[in-house]
Amino acid sequence: MNFSSAAFALDDLLARNARLVRRAQQLPPAGARPATISGRVGGWIGPAALQAVTGLPGVRIEPEAVHFTAAPTARLNLNAVLRGAAMALQAAGCIRTWRDELLDVMAEGRPLARIERGAVRPLGLLTQAVHLNGWSPDGRLWVARRALNKSTDPGLWDTLSGGLVAAGEDPEAALLRETLEEAGLPAVALAGHGPLRTVLRMHRRLDDGYQVENVLLSDCVLDAGAAPRNLDGEVLEFRCLAMPELWDMIVHGAFTLEAELAILDSLRHRFLAASGGTAP
Repeated sequence: MNFSSAAFALDDLLARNARLVRRAQQLPPAGARPATISGRVGGWIGPAALQAVTGLPGVRIEPEAVHFTAAPTARLNLNAVLRGAAMALQAAGCIRTWRDELLDVMAEGRPLARIERGAVRPLGLLTQAVHLNGWSPDGRLWVARRALNKSTDPGLWDTLSGGLVAAGEDPEAALLRETLEEAGLPAVALAGHGPLRTVLRMHRRLDDGYQVENVLLSDCVLDAGAAPRNLDGEVLEFRCLAMPELWDMIVHGAFTLEAELAILDSLRHRFLAASGGTAP
């Protein structure tokens, strides 16, 4: 990639990335307490969510933490306890959108159970999101505009594809699935994609809770004739951007926070590779 006319320098990338990282690293919401899952620290539960789950079987509330465990006397295993918690959160209006999708409940690096996707933010549970930056052979970047009916960041621009890793799913499989659903590109089109790497772990206060999320990223150079097309209704349009247009959209805040962090990470790696340096 030729960065000589890219309208930005490496220092511009690093400075903007530093500002974004500060936005992506926030303390838990006021009044939130740690949540443990089977005795392992796994989340942060805010006051509204705490009120919703109070009194449920398998939920023990202490001044310093809230504990979720199996409830043998009620004949509820951990998954059933968490399903009951999710339903209580839904009834209390704490869940923005019920997705009928299950995500792994991670605590101290271990998957311990599964829970409805809509409940992870109210409980501050760790999620994993995969993203793909798809490049053209001449160094332009494919980006996707989120549909206007998306519950988060409608109409903003995103990486070519991305989404959360489902329960029991390998991140690599999630990347291929999301890219097929969102960009219509089969696995064969991504045969040369780079390994997933962690950009950062986000900690961000949201209206519906606390986002704790590993942002995983892969880069891929698509064939010259590649033409992404959305299959699941979650993308409004695609564009293939040259560097000046891409940077103009970045500085004007056209991208979601996660997408911009992922794009800046790829730009930094490619910038340093082009100059013979090593990404920090």
